[in-house]
Amino acid sequence: RKCCNHPYLFPGAEPEPFEEGEHIVAASAKLLLLDRLLRKMKPRGDRVLLFCQSTQMLDVLQDYLHLRRWSYERLDGSARAEERWAAVASFQRQPGGGGGGGSSGGSGG
Repeated sequence: RKCCNHPYLFPGAEPEPFEEGEHIVAASAKLLLLDRLLRKMKPRGDRVLLFCQSTQMLDVLQDYLHLRRWSYERLDGSARAEERWAAVASFQRQPGGGGGGGSSGGSGG
């Protein structure tokens, strides 16, 4: 699954030291396609939900969303129930999805 999602999921594949940049998008055909879709949807004000079983892939998506400076809410297994409800409420309130660019239950962002 890792090879189908993003090469940075493999140990040592990420450039060291890590620097934010387009390389995170260019390294994965799946992320290139997602980037094209989201760039078309964002100006229309569409809201998007992304589902992923891998928290490592959520980390990559979080780096991508941070690169684009797009707001998001992250829900994963480490989020307490009240954090999840707050993130869902924030997502529903905000036009274009996402709250304040943070992550609920994640490692920051």
